[in-house]
Amino acid sequence: QVQLVESGGGLVQAGDSLRLSCVASGFALSTYAMGWFRQAPGKEREFVAAISQSNYNTVYADSVKGRFTISRDNAKNAAFLQMNSLKLEDTAAYYCAATGPRHFDISPIRSASAYNYWGQGTQVTVSS
Repeated sequence: QVQLVESGGGLVQAGDSLRLSCVASGFALSTYAMGWFRQAPGKEREFVAAISQSNYNTVYADSVKGRFTISRDNAKNAAFLQMNSLKLEDTAAYYCAATGPRHFDISPIRSASAYNYWGQGTQVTVSS
């Protein structure tokens, strides 16, 4: 059964850090590009960060650039989102997603419509 499971969310204060994890099962993450998206109450889902299937190229939303870092560990079949200097506006449910299978693909993917597997989400709440 194909599954993505996120963890690591929580309630933190502005300026704090969190590390989100996304563990895949039922497929090999090494052949997939990965992405993180988020959705705040009353708002549409938005792109946060993506990492390519090969070469580990990354791309970020302007709102998180310089504060968030996406990474992956294929040996652990997992992807991560390190979030530093959290702001109130980072409050949202965060979702990881996988698109593939891909081979020798160095392009990180921004478009949510390209992703075929999604996790259930983990809540991040930033307080003042």
